[in-house]
Amino acid sequence: MLLFGHRFIKSESFYHVSDIEAVLKTPSGSTIYLEFAEENLDIIEYLQSNSVSFALEVASITEAVYAAALGAKYLVVDEIAAKEVQSLAQEYLLDAKVLVHIENDGQIERFAKEGIDGVIYPGAIVKIPT
Repeated sequence: MLLFGHRFIKSESFYHVSDIEAVLKTPSGSTIYLEFAEENLDIIEYLQSNSVSFALEVASITEAVYAAALGAKYLVVDEIAAKEVQSLAQEYLLDAKVLVHIENDGQIERFAKEGIDGVIYPGAIVKIPT
């Protein structure tokens, strides 16, 4: 199971951006984090064309399908959608890993038992100002 932002485990950070200018302010080799939304398609296209890894926060199965087709490395979901999106990822052998937002260590066991690829704490997401 992948753990991002846990105080015991060193992990990469995700850089939350709102435009291409913010992407340019991130460290080289960063994983970019943004919400899946039609207004973010220009940023996603920029990331694809520059071979930049990215995580997309998705709110539905349909958005997860789009995000995977767009080449997201991670599909970030809330705890309600986690199991459904993980089943989709396994059924279609998606390359993207499913991460669920969590707030505390007590949630790890539940998602490990459900077979979720990983969890992400709020501290793993760094907001990049524009």
